[in-house]
Amino acid sequence: MSKLLFIGLLLTLTVGQDCKGNEVELRGQCYNIKETTTLNHSQITGVPIIPFPEEIFKLTNLTSLILDYPAFEGKIPPEIGNLTNLTELTLNGIRGSVELPPEIGNLTNLTKLTMYNCGLKKAPAEIGNLANLTELDLHRNKLTGKIPLGISYLTNLEMLDLSSNQLTGSMPPEIGQLENLTYLDLSENLFAEIPSLIGQLSELKYLNMNDNLLTEIPSQIGNLTNLTDLDMSINQLTGSMPPEIGNLINLEMLDLSSNQLTGSMPPEIGNLINLNELYLLNNQLTGSFPPELFKLKFRYIILRGNKFSGNIPKEIWPEVDCC
Repeated sequence: MSKLLFIGLLLTLTVGQDCKGNEVELRGQCYNIKETTTLNHSQITGVPIIPFPEEIFKLTNLTSLILDYPAFEGKIPPEIGNLTNLTELTLNGIRGSVELPPEIGNLTNLTKLTMYNCGLKKAPAEIGNLANLTELDLHRNKLTGKIPLGISYLTNLEMLDLSSNQLTGSMPPEIGQLENLTYLDLSENLFAEIPSLIGQLSELKYLNMNDNLLTEIPSQIGNLTNLTDLDMSINQLTGSMPPEIGNLINLEMLDLSSNQLTGSMPPEIGNLINLNELYLLNNQLTGSFPPELFKLKFRYIILRGNKFSGNIPKEIWPEVDCC
C-alpha cells in the first residue's frame, strides 16, 4: 500500500528520528524507501530553509514529488535522474542558483513538470527526452534567448506555460509540431514574431501572447478554430485586424488592446457568435462599426482610445466603453 505523505504545518522540525535501515530521514521524519510513492511538501511557512535534501533521491519508488515554496535552496543534484518512476514533479520557489541538470531527461515517465519562480535561466536540451509530458510549466523564471528547441519534441504536450520570462526573437517554427496543445501562455516575454506554423495547433483553446514585442497578427491565426481565449494585448501590432479572425467561431474573449492597429473593424467579426468579451482599447482604429457587430451580445466591450465614427445604440450595448 502506498503511503501519502503531507509534510505540513504540524511537521516535527527539530526532533530527529532513529530511522531503520529501509528508511530515510527528512526533516525529522522517517520514510520507507520501498513504500513511499508520494511526497508532498507544499505551502509551508515559518520553517527553516535547508539545502536541497539528497535523501529524497533514495526514494526511488516515488511517482509524485511536490516541493513547493520555499523550504529548500541550492542546486538540484543530478541524482534527481534516479527517480525514474516519477510521473509528476513540482519544484517551486527553490532559492539560490537553480539549474535543471541534464539528468532530468532520465525521467521519461513524467507527465507533469512544474517549476516556477525559481530563477531558472536555462532548460537543458535533455528536456526533449520527456516524451510523455502533457503539462510543462516554467513560468516566472529567468529563461533567456529562444524557446529551447527540445520542447518542440514534446508532441504529447497539452499545456505549455513559459510566461513571465525573458525569451526573445521568434517562436521556433517547430512549435507547430505540438499538435496536441490546448493551452499556450507565452505572455510577458520579448517575442517579436509568431511563425505561420502556429496555424497547425488546431486543438488550441487558450493563447496568451500579452506583453511582448509582436508587430503582426499572422493570417494563419484563423486556422485555430477551437480557440476560446486570444490575448495579444500590449504589443506593437500594426496594420489592420486580419479578416481571418472571423474564422474563430468558438472565441469567447478577444483582447487586442494597447497596440497600434489601424483601419476599420472587419465585418467578419460578426461571425464570432460566442464572443462575450471584446477589448480593443488604445489603438488607432477608425471608420464606422460594421453592422454585423451589433448582432453580438457582449458581457464586456471596451473600445475607447480609438477614432471610430458613428454612434452605438445604447439599447444594444448600454454599458459600452467607447470610442
